[in-house]
Amino acid sequence: MAIRVIVKHPDPILREKAVEVKNINKNIIKLLDDMVDTMYHAEGVGLAAPQVGISKRVAVIDCGDEHGGLIELINPVVISQSGEQFGPEGCLSFPGLMGDVRRAKKCKVRALNREGKEFEVEGEDLLARALLHEIDHLNGVLFTDFVERYYDNKRG
Repeated sequence: MAIRVIVKHPDPILREKAVEVKNINKNIIKLLDDMVDTMYHAEGVGLAAPQVGISKRVAVIDCGDEHGGLIELINPVVISQSGEQFGPEGCLSFPGLMGDVRRAKKCKVRALNREGKEFEVEGEDLLARALLHEIDHLNGVLFTDFVERYYDNKRG
C-alpha cells in the first residue's frame, strides 16, 4: 500500500468522465488500498480515482463509524435521491477551499465491492453528501460547480 499524489485543480483529469471497471484485478485492488491510505493520510472523508490521476470508476469513503466506516465503491451509480441539505463542502483537489453546497439529504447508491459483488448503500446527511460528491468526481463534475457561497476553511 502506498500514499499517492492527489491531483489538484485545474488538472484536466478532474473534468473527464472516468472509465467503467470491467475486470476487478490486482491493479484495482491495489488502487483501492492506495486510495484508502491516501484518503486517511490527507484526512479526507472521500477520494475518487481521478483524484489520484486514474480514470477509473472507483471511490472510497469513510465518514466515521457512525456512518458505517470504510466504504469502497466500484462502478457506483446513484439510484435514488430525496430531500435537501445545504452546508459546507470541501475537496482534497481544492486545498483550503470550502463552500456551501446544496445536495440531496438522502441517497441510495449501487456499486460493486472488491470481490465483484453488487451491494447498495444508503446515505443520509454527511454520508449522502460524500457519496454524491465522489460519484460527481467520476463524472467529471466538481463541487465548485454547485457552490453558492465560498469561504476560507482556515478561519473555521
